[in-house]
Amino acid sequence: MRQSVNILLSGGGTGGHIYPAIAIANELKIRIPHAKFLFVGASDRMEMEKVPQAGYEIKGLNISGIQRNLSAKNLSFPFKLIQSLFRAKKIIKKFQPNVVIGTGGFASGPTLFMANRKSIPSVIQEQNSFPGITNKLLAKKVDKICVAYDGLEKYFPKDKLIKTGNPVRQDLLEISEKRKKAIEFFGLDINKKTLVVIGGSLGARVINRTIEKNLVNILDNDVQVIWQSGKLYFDEYKKFNESKNVQVYSFIQKMDLLYAAADIIISRAGAGSISELCIVGKPVIFIPSPNVSEDHQTKNAMAITKNNGAIMLKEDSLDLFQETLIDLIKDAEKQNHLRTNIKKMALPNATIEIVNEIQKLIK
Repeated sequence: MRQSVNILLSGGGTGGHIYPAIAIANELKIRIPHAKFLFVGASDRMEMEKVPQAGYEIKGLNISGIQRNLSAKNLSFPFKLIQSLFRAKKIIKKFQPNVVIGTGGFASGPTLFMANRKSIPSVIQEQNSFPGITNKLLAKKVDKICVAYDGLEKYFPKDKLIKTGNPVRQDLLEISEKRKKAIEFFGLDINKKTLVVIGGSLGARVINRTIEKNLVNILDNDVQVIWQSGKLYFDEYKKFNESKNVQVYSFIQKMDLLYAAADIIISRAGAGSISELCIVGKPVIFIPSPNVSEDHQTKNAMAITKNNGAIMLKEDSLDLFQETLIDLIKDAEKQNHLRTNIKKMALPNATIEIVNEIQKLIK
């Protein structure tokens, strides 16, 4: 009789935590077709929608993070944490996982903590160059820590570290072959440079305002713009669809075609985005969000810029945006330089290598 293999995954809050978990689950499903999968997420976050869309069951914990500013919401945090720990314990007891995988997010902490108390093999997949407090604490008990950057032995036990990179969408691996299809899909002018602007699935107010402020000048330089404003801001910026050579979207599903169409990309510096952009190999201007724990987006971007793989502009330096972008548009040599250097940092086999480590732990 074939023994059941139960795999528990926890990650969410943002796409940067959700999609790596789904990518890992998909690879495990190919290798262990009879395995059973269960996700654990925060009950009011986007994973409760995205995970079922990917075909997996998910259970929710009533958990949220601590607000960095003084907020009454912080008063409820200890109660939510205790409640989530008991809920995670109950889920683990019923599901009986052979291995537990955490990719970050609010629910990942209680889930891995309770798994460790039960001595269930566990893995952290740390996407960022600077880990959060929760993963630093969990690192003492987990079996393996899969990372995407060098230098993380400062925060984690060195003997548990494996540099694998971050899981990315497999359809990004050969985007150079999709250029013609992408131009047709978006209806682009093949004789113009294409600027792609990505502020995340929800959007980035500062990036949107910066593009709006500089749009006329950008277009005057014979550039066409594909602009993902995010669903929070689409109603405000969809009016620019009436402008020639501008396309505004709330969200773009065909990311492979978006990247294939791009000549230059403006992006936040989330770990997942950076991993994708290294594989894509296009000139990038990173505008990291300062409103994240430990300012980790800035640290992520610096890991690329220190190797001359991209340009970084902090939000307090956006008065330099127009000059920086136009200079890059006009400088073909610099574009080639950035393409070459960011591509060197790509780790395209991350999902495979992470799953190799997980399989070693499954009993």
